[in-house]
Order: sequence, then structure tokens, then C-alpha cells
Amino acid sequence: MKTIEELLAALQAILDEAGTETLSDDQVERYEKLEVELAAMRKDVEIRSRQTAYTTPVSGALGVHVATPKEDDTLERAFNHYMRTGQQNADIVELRAQSVGTDAAGGFLVPDVLRDKMVERLKAFGGLASAVEEITTSGGETLRWPTLDDTANSGVIAAEGTAPASGGADLVFGEKTLGAFKYVAPGATNLPLRVSVELLQDAAFDIEGLVTRKLGERIARKQAVDWVTGAGTTLPFGITTGTSGTAFTSVGITYAELVAAVHEVDPDYRMGARWAFNDATLAKIESIVDTTGRPILNDANDGIATGPNNKTLLGYPVVIDQAFATYTDGGTNKWGVFGDLNAGYVIRRVKDLTLIVNPYSRANEGQVEYVLWARADGTVQDPNAYRVLINAV
Repeated sequence: MKTIEELLAALQAILDEAGTETLSDDQVERYEKLEVELAAMRKDVEIRSRQTAYTTPVSGALGVHVATPKEDDTLERAFNHYMRTGQQNADIVELRAQSVGTDAAGGFLVPDVLRDKMVERLKAFGGLASAVEEITTSGGETLRWPTLDDTANSGVIAAEGTAPASGGADLVFGEKTLGAFKYVAPGATNLPLRVSVELLQDAAFDIEGLVTRKLGERIARKQAVDWVTGAGTTLPFGITTGTSGTAFTSVGITYAELVAAVHEVDPDYRMGARWAFNDATLAKIESIVDTTGRPILNDANDGIATGPNNKTLLGYPVVIDQAFATYTDGGTNKWGVFGDLNAGYVIRRVKDLTLIVNPYSRANEGQVEYVLWARADGTVQDPNAYRVLINAV
């Protein structure tokens, strides 16, 4: 299996092979296949990093950066110790359960006989982040980079020995910036999540891993919404904010409007284009039929491909993100986007997630407090790379 570095090198090699010429169909096909491998590899690395993060030891009393641990079977014990006490090398005080808590607050986890399984409700979120550019920085200072749109200017013909009668304009540069909003995952009433020492010691499940995982999901769930609809200023700029849109004015989504939306995006951006919308909207598109009741979009005419995790619409991959509004007749929802999302939107993350463990504030009550926070921002970096899909009846 290739590494991320090898895949990036292979992608660059294809571009170098083409030089200044337009990429051939074969080069485009090879490039896009490598892109799929790269996305899968990055997701694999991310998941493995999150998993190993649960057993990472920390230095200091109250903070831990979630990062990749060394291969050492003592790390899990050290991390569990830290999750209980907030101190890496202190002895654990033996505190036995006197009242293992209210059932809903954790008592269900420590009966006399317990099935070795916990049922967790699942609800999809995110998806867009896997299709856009993502960068990680060591600090959270404002990140700036220049932009340039010179597409309105072109060369002219000048008569021999004379200056051109007309021409373009000087280069006009713009600027994009990214900050670092602090996302926090507290517990009830915005206080730290509190877990009793008895529950930590007596539960038949890995409570420490459960707490870390669920707090991380809370942050990711909030960020997923902001990447789509964030209004800027006090929030990230979402991908649907302040960007040109394509209006769907018919009653219901039509095949012709989907085709028109594709051609709203310049061909230079369409080689890496994707659709992104929620699952309910996908169901509406999959339900489009002709006058005889047959699906208009199917494999035969390059419509929606088969397979739950391999959807394509008009030949372009589909990303499902539940943060998008659902297409609704008679409304003005921004229900999706189409285009080169990697070129159009960027997410900036600062270092790793930071877990704060506080065994002191509620020590008299026999509770340990947990808070997880992360710093991140997102913005539109090239609004010409994609179009927002808008229902406007």
C-alpha cells in the first residue's frame, strides 16, 4: 500500500508528465484514481490517530494533547490513570462505590451481571470535510494568503510600430484569511462533563475512552454545521455563504436543471468536481422518473451509480453531509454545492485536540471533570470553483 507521500508524489508526476499541455483522458483517469486512494489513506490515518489518541500519556497536571502514542503497553494504564486523577505519576486513591449513581447518570454500567456490549445511537454528520482542502498549523495566529482573478483580461493585436489601442488592466490582488475559533465540548449547562470516581473504577466498559470519543464527536458535529452554513465574523465562513448560486426554479428537481448546474462551473474546475448535499435530497434525486415510471437517472445514462458508498450523479462523485438543508419546493434553501470543492474551500486546524482533566474542583464530591477543546476555522478560498445549489420557486 502506498504512503500519503508516495501518492502525492504520484499525483505530481502526472502533472509533470503533462507539462503545459492539457491532461489526456488517461492522465485524468489515473489522477482521479490516485485522488480516491489519497482520500482513503488520509481518512485511515485520521481514524487511527483518533484511536491511538485515547491511550496517549501527558505531561503536566491538567492538559493533554491528543496525539499518536508510542508503542508501549504501559501507555493505556498511564492514560487511564490520568483520566481518573489528572496526574500522570500519582498513586490512585482507592475509593470504592458507596452509591454507584443514578441509573441514567451511569448506574446502568455497573450492575452485578452486565452484558459486554453498549448500544450507542448513531446519527450521521460531516462528510464535506473529506472533500475540501484541510491544513494543520502549529499555532493559531491569523493565516493570510494572496488571491488573484485575472480571467477578465486577455491579450490584444497591435499594428506594427504602434502601441495597442486597448488592452487589459493591472493585476489586482486580494487576500484571504483564516483564524482559529476555539471549539469546546463541555457537559450539562456548559459545565465540564463530570464522572464519578466510582463509575470510573467499577464500570465494565472503558469509560475513559468513551468520554474522550463522545466529546470529540460533539466538537466534530458542531464543526460539520459551520463548514456548511457558518455566517462568518463570529463563526467560520461556510461553503454556502456569500458564493454565487444556481437556482432550481422548477417544481421538484429536474434532470435538465442538474445538467445546467454542472455547466455553471467552468470546465477547468470540473475535472475534480463533486456534488454535496444531504441524504434526503439524494433520495429526491434518486426518485426522479419519466412518464412511464422509469428512473431518469441510472447507470445506463451515467446517472447515479449503484452502491451505498459509491454514488455518482451525472458522472461526478456524491458527498453526503447532513448539515445541508433539504431541497424543499417553494422555499429558498441552499441545499447543496457542485464543483471542485477542494479548490473552493479550506479548513484550518491548529495542532491536536486538547483534553482537560480536572480531579480537584469536585474532589469532595468524588467526581472528575472533563473538557475537550479544539481550534479551527474554515473559509471559501475560490468562489469560482463551485456553485451553491439553491431552491427558488
